Amino acid sequence: MKNRIFGIETEYGLIFIPHGKVYLPMEKILGYVFEGLIPNSWPSNAFLCNGARFYQDTGCHPEYATPECDQVFDVVVHDKAGERLLEKSLPIAQKKLKEEGLAGNIFIYKNNTDSMGNTYGCHENYLMRRDIDFWKVTEQLIPFFVTRQIYTGSGKVLNISGRSHFFISQRAQHIHEKTSSSTTSSRSIINTRDEPHADAEKYRRLHIIIGDSNMSEYATYLKVGATALILSMIESGFRVPGIELEDPVKAMREISRDPTLKKKIRLEKGKELTAIQVQRLYLERVKKYLASEEEDPISSDILERWEYVLDELEDDPMRLDREIDWVTKKGLIDSYMEKEGCGLDDPRVGMIDLQYHDISRDRGLYYLLCKEGLTERIATESDVIKALEFPPQTTRAKVRGDFVRFAKEKNRSYTVDWTYLKLNGYWEETILCMDPFSSENVRVKELIAAAGNQK
Repeated sequence: MKNRIFGIETEYGLIFIPHGKVYLPMEKILGYVFEGLIPNSWPSNAFLCNGARFYQDTGCHPEYATPECDQVFDVVVHDKAGERLLEKSLPIAQKKLKEEGLAGNIFIYKNNTDSMGNTYGCHENYLMRRDIDFWKVTEQLIPFFVTRQIYTGSGKVLNISGRSHFFISQRAQHIHEKTSSSTTSSRSIINTRDEPHADAEKYRRLHIIIGDSNMSEYATYLKVGATALILSMIESGFRVPGIELEDPVKAMREISRDPTLKKKIRLEKGKELTAIQVQRLYLERVKKYLASEEEDPISSDILERWEYVLDELEDDPMRLDREIDWVTKKGLIDSYMEKEGCGLDDPRVGMIDLQYHDISRDRGLYYLLCKEGLTERIATESDVIKALEFPPQTTRAKVRGDFVRFAKEKNRSYTVDWTYLKLNGYWEETILCMDPFSSENVRVKELIAAAGNQK
């Protein structure tokens, strides 16, 4: 697989259920969560020792942005580490709540919608070449993003016109345009914000806001991996001809509403295909592209899993209950409705829908399935625990993580962003880090070495 930087930004849902009549504003609850993770840092955002960023996003959501990764596996591991970090903050947040004489429970969910119909995102980032025509790239990618929800969707029970339906994707109903620079008022399939956090003459950032947050590591691996392969294919001059959709937003919603995956969507030239058929067109084209490249095990593994999932979806989607979030959730809901003799509009079904995304491994339904060995994992728990403390060792995130750890150990005030590191106060210095592929910085090494010699 071609060298590329990936990252995922996840906005989490936050709920406080009081024991009594005292209800706290969500800003206060979020403060407790921040205090549990980054003592004395509220309300500022913070970069962590693992190179990631944790901060408050619009709508009072805690947001975790993974460090820069150049391996799909690392994206999966560091995305999961974000869940663990927030889970670790909960006991401390609950303790702070109690110390102030308040009673209640705090819940954090890795989902994309709340009970009021609001949505919050899971944004993917891919560094891409600046010299490639961005608009031609988006035209090639939009049909892929519209249809990939069949294996990346997290599933959602929604009430439409007085009736409850099961949808494949949580985000599909909240996307209104093909492309846009906004992430809130006019959400789009592809966001056009051009913030590469790197040399702007060489790179730009492909910012994708259509995706669901995934509990399944398998779904995250396939989501990022297949996208990266297609982007590399396009950058190498390969195209999927005649793939443009007549109405991408309409197609996306129609696919989401059909868990049977039989719905056909209309292409610009009048042909109609199912989402699986569109995905197969991309799959076959990627196969031809990879045949012209040097073989590598990661690309082969992604390709094999992608084809396996499409085959299973076409034959019987419910066989993917170990791998794909919407299938797993639908299986839980169908089993419960059959047992209890209820329908989708039953409030208890709504709770199953929500509890699937609880990041607490003692409460969340996804994690209860994990404990029973009923989910397919990509990483081990030891991989995730390591990612709580250490960044990927092959990207700029290593430099940032080393710097943050050094500054904390020396009790030095510091300022950090994606592209620079700064020690504040006496001997103040700003170190630029514009190359996201570089895991070393001479000045940072000198600072750490000098500090070591002073011991």
